[in-house]
Amino acid sequence: MASHNLKIHEQCSVAPPSAPQTSLPLVFFDMFWLRFHPVERIFFYSLPVTHSNPSIFFTQVVPNLKTSLSHTLQHFSPLAGNVLWPNGSSNPVVQYTPGDAVSVVLAESEADFDHALDNAPKEASELRCLVPNLESSDSHASVMAIQITLFPNRGFAIGISTHHAVLDGKTSTLFIKAWASLCKTNDDDSSSTRSLAPELEPFFDRTVIKSPSELGFNLSLVDLAELVTKMFPGENSDERCLKLLPFPPRLEDQVRGTFVLTVADLERLKNRVLSKWDSADDVVEAKSNSNSKSTSSKPTKLSTFVVTCAYTVVCIAKALHGVEKEKNKFSFTFTGDCRARLEPPIPENYFGNCVWGNLVDAKPSAFIEKEGFVIIAKSIHSKIKDILDKGVFHEVDDVLPRYAALAKERVEMIATAGSNRFGVYGNDFGWGKPSKVEIASVDRALTVGLAEKRDEKGGVEVGIVLKRPVMELFGTLFHGGLTYE
Repeated sequence: MASHNLKIHEQCSVAPPSAPQTSLPLVFFDMFWLRFHPVERIFFYSLPVTHSNPSIFFTQVVPNLKTSLSHTLQHFSPLAGNVLWPNGSSNPVVQYTPGDAVSVVLAESEADFDHALDNAPKEASELRCLVPNLESSDSHASVMAIQITLFPNRGFAIGISTHHAVLDGKTSTLFIKAWASLCKTNDDDSSSTRSLAPELEPFFDRTVIKSPSELGFNLSLVDLAELVTKMFPGENSDERCLKLLPFPPRLEDQVRGTFVLTVADLERLKNRVLSKWDSADDVVEAKSNSNSKSTSSKPTKLSTFVVTCAYTVVCIAKALHGVEKEKNKFSFTFTGDCRARLEPPIPENYFGNCVWGNLVDAKPSAFIEKEGFVIIAKSIHSKIKDILDKGVFHEVDDVLPRYAALAKERVEMIATAGSNRFGVYGNDFGWGKPSKVEIASVDRALTVGLAEKRDEKGGVEVGIVLKRPVMELFGTLFHGGLTYE
């Protein structure tokens, strides 16, 4: 799906019909992501031939998508705005000013639609042409960009890039759900404000987020200037700079694949961990670092998230080590949604970032141990139990020093994106649920993309990008391990 197979029809802008100027301050949850790469997703939709003919698609389907997008932006106006840092302000803001709009690219692809939907590993570069660029400069950054690409007589893709300092995965999913609902019920009235179901209305009140000092800890916002200078010596290190840092997609000899865990697979994996829980205890004690809390008592059940992450990251670690022997130290970090875990809890539809990173307590070599899957599953379960028992911020003072120490040791950091609870396959714009959903931005770091399984409640889809030989070994380990007892 090389870019030369792509024909750009139009580059346009879509704005809310009418919305007042709004300005939302970025809070400490947002600031970590200020210059982070955008979150990029692609939703593929199959269409009947009657709608996917180019003349019909661009004259009937696209206007419907644009009108409903405009109506949705009426409710989500900050998404049409920019991140700015006002003079005299200690924090940046996301600001919408009447006249601001979302960039929308309309394109047509000659590529094979069925190939794009296939889970089998394919060139990582193939999907990149379906993702719009998110503009940023030293003084401002766009919040969202969209690309709608037709695959004639087969279907279309919606590529969305969003600024991570403005919205987390839950908020971006809320927006997509709102847009899909208004598109599906579009009455072609482009002048009036269309109402959303209450659960799809964003909650903008930032006063519900307490400051670090109110929460009882001293978290000065990371010294971004110093961090940028160390990690990106050629970049602007001014702490007020808003230009997104270069996290270029890893495309050279890289392939992208989607791997599926069925409900039956997950049950077997959960049972395997529980059956070895106590026998792996000594291994955990001996292998984990001094911060480890992994001696927690055996649970009666394990979550799908725990075993999906543990199984996937251990397969990645073993595949990387198998191909590149010098890579033998790994760590795993995951972000947890804090909305329900703050005191008091905040609404599920809170607009912004409300996620906190969690670093799993396991010795870097544990991932490639024979019983690495069990060890890491126990470590993730233990970390989540700590969060539930002791609060989201109970280890906040240790976090940055630990990340720094791991970076110094050249430990391979594996992270997650997305969630198997977002319900991305429920986003029906009027032509049925997506045929495939990809988190394109997992190619910018060593990241595991998570989504629910399209056609089985309780199953999970895992998306990853790895070098071809590593992906081949990963596939062997992943599929082989599901039949192992």
